[in-house]
Amino acid sequence: MRRMVRFGGLGAGAGFRLVVSPGGCSGMSSQFTIEPAPLDGDRTLSVNGLKVFLPAESCRLLEGVTIDFLETPTQTGFAFIDPKGSACACQSTSGAELVQLTTPSS
Repeated sequence: MRRMVRFGGLGAGAGFRLVVSPGGCSGMSSQFTIEPAPLDGDRTLSVNGLKVFLPAESCRLLEGVTIDFLETPTQTGFAFIDPKGSACACQSTSGAELVQLTTPSS
């Protein structure tokens, strides 16, 4: 993700914009873009030196959720592990680094 932002040609203020919505096997689905700056209403988080832009609704949905990126022979993409949600077989995180996003309270 850092490489995408760094080599995206959008400048020093660029970041990874993550939009999540309810649905999908793990309880959430996601879309991402590389943006030159946060959009109106986005919160900016720094995760291990990466700027992450999150819309307000995504912040609410991600509160307390751990995000994993899986890259296996059968699955590539984000997995959202929500301790408040139901268990799902696709939430396996074996061998992957986990990042928990915490968002500031409004």
